[in-house]
Amino acid sequence: MVVSCIVAFFIPFELFLFSYGVLGPLHYLTEIGWLHKKNYFTKGKYDFIFLTVICVALFYYTFYPPKDHLLVANLIAFAFFVSLIFVFIKDWLYRIVLVILTVIAIGFINNLNNYFIWLGIFLPTIIHVFIFTWLFMLYGVLKEKSVSGFLSVIVLIICAASFFVIQPSGLNYIVNDTIKINYHMFDLLNFHLINLFHLDSLTEVSDVFITNSGFVIMRFVAFAYTYHYLNWFSKTSVIKWHQVPKKTLIITLLVWLGSVAVYLYDYNLGIRTLFFLSFLHVFLEFPLNFVSFTGIGKELALMRKGK
Repeated sequence: MVVSCIVAFFIPFELFLFSYGVLGPLHYLTEIGWLHKKNYFTKGKYDFIFLTVICVALFYYTFYPPKDHLLVANLIAFAFFVSLIFVFIKDWLYRIVLVILTVIAIGFINNLNNYFIWLGIFLPTIIHVFIFTWLFMLYGVLKEKSVSGFLSVIVLIICAASFFVIQPSGLNYIVNDTIKINYHMFDLLNFHLINLFHLDSLTEVSDVFITNSGFVIMRFVAFAYTYHYLNWFSKTSVIKWHQVPKKTLIITLLVWLGSVAVYLYDYNLGIRTLFFLSFLHVFLEFPLNFVSFTGIGKELALMRKGK
């Protein structure tokens, strides 16, 4: 965690591109395999198919944008709230009713200010890799009563806060044109995070590559993504994601190496090629996120009762 934080201070864009292109695909593949063994933490055996279909629709509309740009955010919101239904409701009649109500609710909330920013941009990116990761860690700490785990939860917050408190101006950091092109599909994330934290008043999205506020946010984003992946890989003794049949492991490694090769050949081609897989792992993890939320609530309730 600390090493990721330090590297993010000096070469944030490079760190993100490396983590996203090299660590990312292996994370998607191994986590989806682990989630499949856990039945995706839902009540139904085939719930994951429904989430996969939503992801297919998202994949299509992302590269062939509809007239209504809110459709992409609506699909992400739908997958998120439907996952809540899948986690707690088993009866199909109740499920159908609740899914219909979810569609109606999204029809109302998509008129709210910043709906697209929060649901379409933040939820599948920084909320997924930072907020949900922190909550997942917190759930584990409360459940296992781990002192080292508690320290890691605290250090994660300190590392994240350090990027906003410590803003070195003498690093002579310059973002070259290749990095700008490769990061193009994420620059809106940085732009809106800068506005969210009121770090600057940028007029152009391209300013995220040349301003101090842009570097501050990029350090945070690079750290969040890098540690999100490393935290997953470090959980071998806890969740045992690596315990899979040899054939599955070989196929996973071959697909991962092929993915990295595509990124090396053309980074933007890699993003497009792996886009579906990257969002699929986000969608399939939504049920686990809700399990973590409720698990934290239960553990805090037990602590309050003195158990």
